Amino acid sequence: MSGYRLAMREAVKYIKNNLLVSADELGDDVLLNACRTSMASKILGPESDFFAAMAVKALTSVKSVNNEGKARYPVSAVHILKCHGRSALESELVDGFALNCTRASQQMPTRIDGAKIALLDFDLKRHKMQMGVQVVVNEAKEVEGIRQREQDITKERIEKILESGANVIMTTKGIDDLCMKYFVERGCIAIRRVKKEDIKRLARATGGTVVVTLADMEGNETFEASNLGTAETVQEERVGDGELIYLRGLPTQRAVTVVLRGANDYMLDEMDRALHDSLCVIKRVLESNSVVAGGGAVETALSIYLDDFATTLGSREQLAIAEFAEALLVIPKTLAVNAAQDATDLIGKLRAYHNTAQQSPEEKANLKYSGLDLMKGKIRNNLEFGVVEPAISKIKSLRFATEAAITILRIDDMIKLAEPQQQGQGGMPPGMM
Repeated sequence: MSGYRLAMREAVKYIKNNLLVSADELGDDVLLNACRTSMASKILGPESDFFAAMAVKALTSVKSVNNEGKARYPVSAVHILKCHGRSALESELVDGFALNCTRASQQMPTRIDGAKIALLDFDLKRHKMQMGVQVVVNEAKEVEGIRQREQDITKERIEKILESGANVIMTTKGIDDLCMKYFVERGCIAIRRVKKEDIKRLARATGGTVVVTLADMEGNETFEASNLGTAETVQEERVGDGELIYLRGLPTQRAVTVVLRGANDYMLDEMDRALHDSLCVIKRVLESNSVVAGGGAVETALSIYLDDFATTLGSREQLAIAEFAEALLVIPKTLAVNAAQDATDLIGKLRAYHNTAQQSPEEKANLKYSGLDLMKGKIRNNLEFGVVEPAISKIKSLRFATEAAITILRIDDMIKLAEPQQQGQGGMPPGMM
């Protein structure tokens, strides 16, 4: 275990001192290249140029600066919306927040400027008495009075929300016809059954608060104007076979939406996962500002370095570090096998390139970026060809994998419970024969 930890520390040190490249040195294309590398083995691989440009534009447009003055790129501010139909290349990037919902009624306006948004997490339905409450009446007129009072309570609730200035109402639950009538009369947009995760994102982006109940501390029902979120425009637009709600000009946080188009749910889910991975890669590159060459270059270089380092030790850690170095070659071997290439031949050549680079660091410096070209089945300088990965991800992967291996090695005893004897088994106990 101490040998693994020593190998991990030496590997991280070697990456930082020799293999790490500043993103500023590689220019603006480094983000696109890192994004293409992430998409290469996924469903978006054939259209990686199109989606890489979209992902980079999406994440750079939601840039924010924290209290320490550091730039942050929140992936949560990029909303990914899946919409059936058309080609994947007809996916689009929308400046704003999009919801896969529609207006509750066709009589409501399709666009509202200067929107004030009420975000609710309760039903907007006709008020009914609680379960277990019993009212005894003697005349039919009194029943009608009870029904009228129920309607009045519902109207008062709606009026409290509208009097706060709200002209767009979103709720995670339903809206019945009685409530809808009041919203239509006031020219508001009401949207029902919004997903909970969407309404929480909207609360962060619009500066509003999700209201769970109208009850206040004194037992009355109120709706404060401070709970409202704001947006420059809220508009319903037709996309494909359905309509989407777009919110633009959000105050607290820039938000963008990627509307993915595809043939079916399975394809859209795969596209969503691939795009999310790419957004995380771009975030890592932008925030750490450093990359390393991909295609097995880092693992092979570390394997050669740790092999040499192990021979300098006279303790038993030498064996652990040598095995650690051997294990790193699994990654380039797997890459070669998955591409239907001769793994033995390619890994042999790759090790020779990196050995030369470490033996002659000044004359053959560029050979340390050598990696696999799996399309042509040869070795090339992957840094020049734009196959790059975030350095911080590579370092963290090494650390986490080493800790996981050490945790498994700590288990030296296994306690196994004996199987319980079945009841009613015949036979005499041992020693009685």
